[in-house]
Amino acid sequence: MTYFILGFITGLSLILAIGAQNIFVIEQGLKKEFVFIVCLICALSDFLLIFLGIFIFNYFQNFFTPLVELILNILLLIFLLNFIRVKIYKEIYKLNLNFQKDKHSLPEVISKTLGFTYLNPHVYSDTVFFLGNFSKDFILNQKILFGIGASISSFIFFFIIGYMSKRLSSYLKTKKIWKAINILIVIFMSSLAIYVLINILSFFN
Repeated sequence: MTYFILGFITGLSLILAIGAQNIFVIEQGLKKEFVFIVCLICALSDFLLIFLGIFIFNYFQNFFTPLVELILNILLLIFLLNFIRVKIYKEIYKLNLNFQKDKHSLPEVISKTLGFTYLNPHVYSDTVFFLGNFSKDFILNQKILFGIGASISSFIFFFIIGYMSKRLSSYLKTKKIWKAINILIVIFMSSLAIYVLINILSFFN
């Protein structure tokens, strides 16, 4: 049980940091748009990556080279820039609060969720590499308990922020509030894009 609690606390401490994925989950909750699917994909992805790191950490350590990280960063930058462009045009410049009319399809939401999850190098550093490295000296049953604890923390976190946002959405129905929310999201995503760009440029220095 000690390793389960250790995994839960460690996983929660990593996931509590605000990132693009968490912001996206919150936004989907506010829009009441496929909240369960988005939370489930994020939580299951963490589960997969956590146990990937725990059991084959050394294998991945050999292949996660600076070049691989550069490619992931470039893909993430492209993804973020496109997300920012669409949000500025559709949800700030031409904001329409008729969410039934503007509702995204399930495949669109799934692809965005997967993008925010798997194109983010920090997802791998937190789940695969940090948790994998942290637990590398544990025996098998300790690894399993540690991984289950960390995975449960992800499930709890994503569903809480998703459904808390969904509950708050009833109070956020004015155009002014939604424009302010979207502007804050664009600012945050832009800061992430700049950070990723700096990481890309540092590779060539």
